[in-house]
Amino acid sequence: MLAVVSILGAAGCAGADASADSAADSSMEGPSSDASAAAPQPAAGQSAAGGQVYEDGEYTETGGYQSPAGPEEVGVTLTLESDVVTAVEVEPMPENPTTTVYQERFAGGISEAIVGKKLDDLSVDRVAGSSLTSGGFNDAADKIKSEARL
Repeated sequence: MLAVVSILGAAGCAGADASADSAADSSMEGPSSDASAAAPQPAAGQSAAGGQVYEDGEYTETGGYQSPAGPEEVGVTLTLESDVVTAVEVEPMPENPTTTVYQERFAGGISEAIVGKKLDDLSVDRVAGSSLTSGGFNDAADKIKSEARL
């Protein structure tokens, strides 16, 4: 019994000394300079802004595509809010009269096709009978994704 008491007594003293030592050690260390080690990192495809991948705002890019008459371009402006397209504007930039018709049709129908969708879910293949203009739109949308990424 005496052996148990002396072990407990020694353990009690050691515990008091150890806590005093660790309190002294921690007060001398100061704050950790490696804050990134303690902060959780966003998962792939997510940003630090609560899962948001793209910065809110208005983005304009030009997308190119190939028509039977040669290379064509179309201007695209997307407004993003919480990774969702809230507005779209397509500026026809035709090189020939046939392209003018298709780009104008596309510009008139694109809003209904994409507003309210997440930017990452956009994949336009045909709008208002125009399939080639969608290639230019998708090219511009890819550029906007790169520009807007957080």
